[in-house]
Amino acid sequence: MALCFQAVPLVAPPSYPNAIAWSDENLIAVASGHLVTILNPALPFGPRGLITVPVGEPFPFGVVDRKELLSGCLLPTCLSRDRRPCVRSIAWSPLGMAPNSGCLLAVCTTEGCVKLYRPPFCDFGAEWIEVMDISERLYDYLARINFGKFDVSCTENSDATGHRCAEDSSNFISKKVYKRRKTTNKGSGTISEPCRRKNKDSNVSSDPHTEMETVPEISCGQLGDENSLQIVPMSNSKAKSLEQIPEKCMLPQITASQYASRSAMLSSLAVAWSPLLPLSCELCPVPQTGSSVSLLAVGCKSGNISIWRVYIPECYSVECSRGPTTVTLVGLLQAHLSWITSISWALLASDSSNPQILLATGSSDGSVRIWLGNDKELLNSSEVNSTPLFLLKKVIIADAAPVSVLSLSMPAKSMHKMLLAFGKGSGSFEVWNCDIYSNNFEKFGSYDAHDNVVTGLAWAFDGSCLYSCSQDNFVRSWIVRGSSLCEVPIPSNTPHLRSSADHPDVFISCIGVAMSPGNLVVAMARNLDLELLDPMYQARAQKAVVEFYWIGGQQLDRLSNTAPLDVKALKGFPGFPEKELACWESNILWSLKKYEHLDEPLVVWDIIASLLAFKQTASKFVEHILLKWLSFSSTGSEVGLPAKKLLPCISASLSKINSRQLHLLNIICRRVMLSELKANQINRKLENLRGLSSAEGRQLTMWMELLFSSERELRERLLGFSFSASISRMSHRATTASRPGYWYPIGLAQMEQWVALNHEHARDQLKALASEVGRHERSECAAVEQCSYCSALVPFDSPEVGFCRGLEGESGIGQSHTLPRCAVSMQICPTTPLWFCICCSRRAFRLAPETLFSMPRNRVDFKSSTKSSVVEVPSKPLCPFCGILLQRLQPDFLLSASPV
Repeated sequence: MALCFQAVPLVAPPSYPNAIAWSDENLIAVASGHLVTILNPALPFGPRGLITVPVGEPFPFGVVDRKELLSGCLLPTCLSRDRRPCVRSIAWSPLGMAPNSGCLLAVCTTEGCVKLYRPPFCDFGAEWIEVMDISERLYDYLARINFGKFDVSCTENSDATGHRCAEDSSNFISKKVYKRRKTTNKGSGTISEPCRRKNKDSNVSSDPHTEMETVPEISCGQLGDENSLQIVPMSNSKAKSLEQIPEKCMLPQITASQYASRSAMLSSLAVAWSPLLPLSCELCPVPQTGSSVSLLAVGCKSGNISIWRVYIPECYSVECSRGPTTVTLVGLLQAHLSWITSISWALLASDSSNPQILLATGSSDGSVRIWLGNDKELLNSSEVNSTPLFLLKKVIIADAAPVSVLSLSMPAKSMHKMLLAFGKGSGSFEVWNCDIYSNNFEKFGSYDAHDNVVTGLAWAFDGSCLYSCSQDNFVRSWIVRGSSLCEVPIPSNTPHLRSSADHPDVFISCIGVAMSPGNLVVAMARNLDLELLDPMYQARAQKAVVEFYWIGGQQLDRLSNTAPLDVKALKGFPGFPEKELACWESNILWSLKKYEHLDEPLVVWDIIASLLAFKQTASKFVEHILLKWLSFSSTGSEVGLPAKKLLPCISASLSKINSRQLHLLNIICRRVMLSELKANQINRKLENLRGLSSAEGRQLTMWMELLFSSERELRERLLGFSFSASISRMSHRATTASRPGYWYPIGLAQMEQWVALNHEHARDQLKALASEVGRHERSECAAVEQCSYCSALVPFDSPEVGFCRGLEGESGIGQSHTLPRCAVSMQICPTTPLWFCICCSRRAFRLAPETLFSMPRNRVDFKSSTKSSVVEVPSKPLCPFCGILLQRLQPDFLLSASPV
């Protein structure tokens, strides 16, 4: 039986599939009732973020004659009784979409409203900030074209949808049956649940309206006929009667079919973000070289999908949100004839110069379709297109059970292939292997894995493993073997059980599953049976729970060729089976290898957490894994040398290792091997290892020396690139100023002083560049700086901190201030809000050049590397020494992301 290593209570229960999502910056969002709760998995019981869903106002579609109120297409609207909207769908954007380079969160409610939110990084609050109302933008467009060809009768679709929802509601199992199943399956590790909420699909007319600040008027004649009225759902107008007629109405009179059609067009059900896509600079309103966009797909009840192009910000900042989010409507796609219930994007990046975007859609009529994006229309068109994607394959034409969830995986080992998994309301799911280039779609099989609607599907380990969950509370693990799936148990052993808050084991459903960025942890959202909780204490504060499970010990087929584990590495850890430890080793090495690709954001929290958990009882096992990874990274093979011989060899060959691998090495040194020391102690090279044995002291000293050598290598690369860029700019008479979002060399005086202080260790090429810069005209950066507090001089003694000389008082003793230096320019940081690295605790007010993070293995010729980018080089808000996302340092009572 699998055991969770931590569980977090929620104050509201999730109600819809895919209720949990894991972001690229290591934050978890849970759609729980009328709230979206945002957690940091590294601090699950720490501060949280919050999004409260407001009650929206109806869109002014028009007025309908009283005689048509009982039309079949209007009955769901008239009978709607939602007192408070709930969250139906959530989706994280790729990294870099928020003003602080974090992720945006798209939230779709049962009212059909879709809004975008950003983290409150500069607002000092828990409530996330709304940046865009997508539903309002869609309404403005449709109203401007007077709903155009979309304003058609939807009677047939409405009837079909109602029939489908009735079928879906019949799939729910009674509470007594679930309790009997729970009693008979106590030892199986899964618990069953009845449907504790109203059938979501029975609410055919969940209000399609959204909150609006201004409502554009539609010019028409004044209507005063007593036989006409405006339809307003009861949930949004408690004080108004349906029979009330406004004295002055500027809305047109429309038919019941028109009202239902317009309502369905604006009743959103599902949202999904695409990966980042490159955009040509001449067509980009944001003047930044290499600008990117992400496509946001919003599916609605009419079967249409609106596709939005969301641009990355012009520049990133931690002080404030400098500009509005730029969003453009690309097109409206008629994907299905019934409700869009699930959407998922995928990027076919077999050709990096011309990547292709894929969209998978599922509907309440049971159909699944694959669409291929037209890159020119999606990325470059300035007009709304009705066919931004063309149909590639109808995977399933129609089925008796609606599609509830979709999940795509693009295996790196198969450039042209895609794995598609979709779950249904009947409890079954299907898996297809799709070869996009040959248009060959192979069905792995249909699996009756659950007794109720499938609420979550998540791929792991590059499409080698699939996790499914359902409202029947079962969570199952599957591995791909050939052309089929085989069910395997979730790993039962865990490297370390944290002491989490007590939570009752009375789960009745699982409403979503999400995978950590490194694929070593799976998170599940589970509802609790409130009738079995203490009504005074438990039931008030605990409606649901988010559970975390280690899956690093998951057995996969690729382990068949794995070498047997060294017996010495198992010493001190007898509780773990050798086979499962071999799985942990293989999966951790796979995760580390995955992050060597520059396209992967460097978020290694689960890797670091698992290594630290093993380190408590099996430090030799951790060292065995890391030495094996270092051997492969530096030599391409496992050399089998001990640490005292391998680490000096690695230190001597750091110039042949690419920047991403150096960043990974620095993170592992700091957060795993030197976890006993604080970041500031390491930065100041504090080697006082009192209290440790001589063997432990020698071990820490070896890893500290490797860390210092790696950081020195990265600093020399940054200084060499800065010197070369400065020389190129001077030779081309380029200005020293730069536009926002770009890097230019600054702090050259401090860099020259660093080379002088480290003259013995600096490379000859770097010394020559520093000397050449010194012969040219001095930059605007003064060699001697002043204290921000007392205006005293601050000499350059260290690249980490500066100590001012202080102002002497009457006693002749001056007070010296300790001032942090910028990690990029080595200048004294101002007193304004700064970028902060959560790994090495360094600060920065200038951002590093993008080139630093993509330098190849062999040492580059800096002069040749800067000739092609003399004018402008994009900057990135990443730590130059750790490679992780920089952020604004938040108080302990506010939520912040933890990439490590």
